[in-house]
Amino acid sequence: MVKGLRMDTANKKIAVVGLGYVGLPLAVEFGKQRSVLGFDVNQKRIDELRRNSDSTLEVSDEEIRSAIGLEFSTNLEDLANCSIFIVTVPTPIDRANRPDLSPLLAASRTVGSVMKSGAIVVYESTVYPGCTEEICAPVLEASSGLRFNEGFFCGYSPERINPGDKSHRLTSIQKVTSGSTPEVAEAVDGLYAQIITAGTHRASSIRVAEAAKVIENTQRDLNIALMNELSLIFQRLGIDTLEVLKAAETKWNFLPFRPGLVGGHCIGVDPYYLTHKAQEVGYHPEVILAGRRINDNMAAYIADETVKLMLRKGKQVLGGHILVLGLTFKENCPDIRNTKVVDIVSQLQSYNVGVDIYDPWVDAAEAHHEYGLHCLSELPENGRYSAIIIAVGHKEFVSMGSDGIRALGEPGAIVYDVKGTLPAGTADGRL
Repeated sequence: MVKGLRMDTANKKIAVVGLGYVGLPLAVEFGKQRSVLGFDVNQKRIDELRRNSDSTLEVSDEEIRSAIGLEFSTNLEDLANCSIFIVTVPTPIDRANRPDLSPLLAASRTVGSVMKSGAIVVYESTVYPGCTEEICAPVLEASSGLRFNEGFFCGYSPERINPGDKSHRLTSIQKVTSGSTPEVAEAVDGLYAQIITAGTHRASSIRVAEAAKVIENTQRDLNIALMNELSLIFQRLGIDTLEVLKAAETKWNFLPFRPGLVGGHCIGVDPYYLTHKAQEVGYHPEVILAGRRINDNMAAYIADETVKLMLRKGKQVLGGHILVLGLTFKENCPDIRNTKVVDIVSQLQSYNVGVDIYDPWVDAAEAHHEYGLHCLSELPENGRYSAIIIAVGHKEFVSMGSDGIRALGEPGAIVYDVKGTLPAGTADGRL
């Protein structure tokens, strides 16, 4: 490419690779304006979207229908007709909390196998600084036979979608953009500017954009870890943490974070990408990892505290029954990715106590496939349980109120409120 030459992306077909919580809203918005291919390897997901239905509930049926330029496919031949590829596949961690780049590498090999000279590959998946250029670009080179920044180019624009949040949508969140050359950076920025009404922020490099994404959630993770540690302290002091926070928030610059479980696709995962890279370059990140340890241990703490409360009230633990309300990683959405509620269940089961799970937002088949857990299909009959844990603050549970929740248990049943769903003083324990 000649230096200073502007890249024209207006007439190039876009492919969005990966149609989950991130990819589908992106494909729909672009599809309202131009020709877009929504590509996914999951045929069941493609069939669902072709029916204008989204099981993630991120996009309405009407919105999918309004994207007249959008088509869906699992066919590589369709992918080969595209010139701009936006990769939105998951970037999880393994059991040792190490970055698992296998979905990202698989997507890169797929794109590389079909892309032609002049292609632009933009990554939205959360990665550590340097991953796009050091890991993904060589895979694209090997699969395509093209040279990076000569035959093809890369960009990075981190996703910022908050699952289940209907106030902060794709178009209303400012988009960070970047490219592997100044000309590509300009082209990528202009591409996203077509759909992002909140505006864009062009980072100086791909590495800066990658780092910006990973610290956004690291910051939230550390702030929640602080709240969780304060909760552990205040519990021992006999002080209600939420009452303390309500008082502290009267100061104008106090940050309104709350204690709780840290799961989901980002906050509990992204810090490990940063710490991995930090350790790779010889630095041991003490503060970030300390926060991660606190947050990862909260599920076991909740389970242990529930059992302690049961014992203090003379409730049967061995052979007893506990109801867990909610399985998703957050309220009012069906997303069970990296939910820490499963750790509550696992810890309770270690006491040989029976555990039932009810979540009106969850696909029971998906929960069983991902975690081997059986979810009740409907709210259980009243009066059965020795303890009830409100793990997720779904609107359905809020509407039940304290009396409705307690009615699910036997007389004197323990109620542990993880999310502060009930009014103060109405639960036996809460964070």
